[in-house]
Amino acid sequence: MIWLGIETANAPLSVAVVKDGKVVAEVVQNIKLTHSVGAMPAVEEVMKKAGVTPAELDAIAVSEGPGSYTGVRIGVTLAKTLAWSLQKPLVGVSSLKVLAANARVSSDAVCALFDARRQNVYAGVYEGLTQETVIEDYHDHIDGLLTKLDALNRPVMFVGTDVDIYFEKIKEVLGDRAVRASFTLDLPRAAELIALAQNQELPSVDAVHAFVPQYRRIAEAEANWIKEQKKEQQ
Repeated sequence: MIWLGIETANAPLSVAVVKDGKVVAEVVQNIKLTHSVGAMPAVEEVMKKAGVTPAELDAIAVSEGPGSYTGVRIGVTLAKTLAWSLQKPLVGVSSLKVLAANARVSSDAVCALFDARRQNVYAGVYEGLTQETVIEDYHDHIDGLLTKLDALNRPVMFVGTDVDIYFEKIKEVLGDRAVRASFTLDLPRAAELIALAQNQELPSVDAVHAFVPQYRRIAEAEANWIKEQKKEQQ
């Protein structure tokens, strides 16, 4: 079975082709190139290197969020367009779980997090070895997340390029229980995305139409609009 994986949920970009459980080709990069410009060329490059034509794909996996609104939207739109035009099933996987999968060899709990600005984060916590969910993906102030993590009373490995923004505060709360993953694990990999997608039941091709990103919070513009509506009603 041949899979194409597309990961664009945040600034890093990764695309991979996996055939019969083996990584054939993969691109992982973290450069200043917008996904609207770089994503499709990366797909074309990886497919070419893998020697795979679009028609030979059996399924497509995409990082469904949370993360950057623009990044998630671009990846999902690209994946949906390819899946529908090629009539292939589309499988979505949490972008936080994809990142946490880099640390699947750890016996600690693994916390993947993305900066959501203003001291807020998107975070999900998983068992390192089994990838079972400990804390569901959600959006919270960093203090709220640390309260939850402190209550676990166990070592937690933190992974992601945005961890460094908060790691001093994390150490203040968790002390020696806070473990910083190697920087080599901080970039999400499309091959890990595919590995996770393979564990899910393949949906029908018709389900592509109903596929939507999982932002885990409303957009700031929508939040401001709701606030204005409430003010007008008072």
